[in-house]
Amino acid sequence: MAHSLTGKITLTAVRDLAPGSELRDTELKGFGVRRQNASISYFVHTRIDGRLKRLTIGRHGSPWTPETARKEAAKLLMGIRSGQNPARERDERRQVSATFEFVAEEFIRVHGAKLKPRTREEYARLIRIQLGRAFKGKSISEIKLPDIARAHASWSDTPRAANHAISVLSKLLSWAEQHGYRAPGENPCRKIERYGEASRERYLTEEELVRLGNTLAHAELAGENVWVVGMIRMLILTGARLSEMLTLRWSYLDVSRGALRLPDSKTGAKTIYLNQQALDVLVRLPRIDGNPWVFPGHIDGRHLVNIQKPWRALRSQARLDDVRLHDLRHSFASIAVEVGGTLPVIGHLLGHTQAQTTSRYAHVAPNPAQRVADAAGARIAKAWGNDLAVTPDADPSKKP
Repeated sequence: MAHSLTGKITLTAVRDLAPGSELRDTELKGFGVRRQNASISYFVHTRIDGRLKRLTIGRHGSPWTPETARKEAAKLLMGIRSGQNPARERDERRQVSATFEFVAEEFIRVHGAKLKPRTREEYARLIRIQLGRAFKGKSISEIKLPDIARAHASWSDTPRAANHAISVLSKLLSWAEQHGYRAPGENPCRKIERYGEASRERYLTEEELVRLGNTLAHAELAGENVWVVGMIRMLILTGARLSEMLTLRWSYLDVSRGALRLPDSKTGAKTIYLNQQALDVLVRLPRIDGNPWVFPGHIDGRHLVNIQKPWRALRSQARLDDVRLHDLRHSFASIAVEVGGTLPVIGHLLGHTQAQTTSRYAHVAPNPAQRVADAAGARIAKAWGNDLAVTPDADPSKKP
């Protein structure tokens, strides 16, 4: 909260105002000036329709000086006393004049600063290409439910992408409401019924794993990019996200503890636990002097940015044309469950923050009752010498 002082607002007083302080004028009640770091702005603070409101007049500098700002404050205060609501009028003017393009740009600039770079880039791309085409030139306040419903219907060929576009648009419109570009409580995206999205869970079978392993081994012998092959192996051996491997630095590797310690990921700081096979892959990878990346790209000092093209060629050779890179993560998780990992442990390995995200692998886990029955049967069989066959002359009623 700003430190509040009282006194006549003069040029000297404005220049002497300390950062984080504000000065309330003693000659015109409700008129004030505030300094936030290097920014100085004049304002009016008074009741409008029974509620205290702060209206910004403008920043110090042409045309706003103590004298011109005081005259503007007096005009605003006189209008408020006569029943006007400058705040509402300002918001209405703002809503009429603000186009979708302008608000979207502000959304990315202001709200985007709080997002992870990858998310911000995805939002900007989607707004520029998909949403921008649908609402080009339209006032942000005039985007209504029928407009959004038509856009959503036009994207029906790609239901998952259509739903994602509506989610991003919903965030943008809510932000626009909060910042006065739209009237509060008018986000029509909440009324759009999303398309059903078929769940796509693709896991590699043991036979497919063998084919992929053989393909990677032959590719390496044939001179395929050693870092591309190494990354694919790391993806399936660790269950890591592609983005985590693309941006992996050698400094993240803790060999003594067998782990990769990522300072940031999709879900924040994360530890990736390495099995011996993953460690072996990393140890065998060549390093480039002066390049901090585990998987360097074609440009000096940069990391790999995309392996989709070589992956498509490799999966074709392995006869796995429907397998995405992300399915390698699913496959690691399904194998981890099959060998006895509990869902909370799997969630920790994958870096999930919500239990329901990991619950998709529950159906892969063996039946606990069956596992107990099998274990009990194996124990009894061992006690009987593993020979459960009944000989023809055996009589259980006779004592030996």
